[in-house]
Amino acid sequence: MNIYDVAELAGVSIATVSRVLNDSPNVAEKTKQRVREVMEEHSYVPSGFSRGLGLNALKTIGLICPDAADDYMAKAVAYLEHSLRDYGYDCILCCSGYAYEDCQIAVSALLRRRVDALVLIGSVYADDDPDSEQVNYIREAARQTPVFLINGYVRGENIYCAVCDDYDASYSAVKEMLAAGRRKILFLTDVHTVSTNLKRKGCEAALAEEGLALQGDLNVGLSNQINQTRDYLLKLRGLDVDGIFAANDALAAGALKYAKRRGLAVPGDLTIIGYNNSELSVCCDPELSTIDGRESRLCQIAIDSIKLCLSGRAASARVFAKGYLIRRGTTEF
Repeated sequence: MNIYDVAELAGVSIATVSRVLNDSPNVAEKTKQRVREVMEEHSYVPSGFSRGLGLNALKTIGLICPDAADDYMAKAVAYLEHSLRDYGYDCILCCSGYAYEDCQIAVSALLRRRVDALVLIGSVYADDDPDSEQVNYIREAARQTPVFLINGYVRGENIYCAVCDDYDASYSAVKEMLAAGRRKILFLTDVHTVSTNLKRKGCEAALAEEGLALQGDLNVGLSNQINQTRDYLLKLRGLDVDGIFAANDALAAGALKYAKRRGLAVPGDLTIIGYNNSELSVCCDPELSTIDGRESRLCQIAIDSIKLCLSGRAASARVFAKGYLIRRGTTEF
């Protein structure tokens, strides 16, 4: 009987077995009990090597994102992989897609690889209700290995979250649009995630204070976002808006192309704000005003938390970063 056999029988990673041997606080009590029962049943005697595995000897981190072609996801993966490699960690990447069942499959696949930790990038892995059963698969994963979420929040033991305050950033940006005289504001989105819902709610709250409402919530889709957004808006009859708040920069760039096709002056006739401060925001003419969602900061928070947890120290369950507006050529303020 060796540590690999114990891990297999207990359904956990060998790093988790080692953390149990070291009585790490970053392992759920239920998991500790299950591992100890297996060791007792099979009279397992740990070696110094087995104990050392929990002290960062293996150093393999699983990264999961919905789509590595997405600019936000790609930048996060690159930041994490590069930074973790500098600390001596190897990374395994899995692209899950956005469907609930596919997210579960991706998590299970990496757990089978016995990774030391999981990093989930994006709020598609979260839920508006932190106690929702829809995220139970994440809580189950956290019984085997620490789980770190970037811009998503799930309440649970051994789960650590770095979150941008999307609600506040969106609320503040729309307040500035209103102060500049904009009254007919359209919200553009591609997928309905927790992050997108918070952005929309922030917009709605700012408008409600002025007795106004969003002009609509347009779900444009994922394929070829920029031109698809332009064409989608061009097909709408009677669209009368003086402001567009987009959930990401690709949608905002599409809105800018729509404005040019319609002969609308930006920002004179139409104010446009994107989200994420991506490379797309400076490829446009005029350059896009956009909210910086502090992606690099969130990744660094996750990295710092990983280092703490895998060395047996405590990390914060949730850390916020404040987003802010980058003012460029598509706003007049």
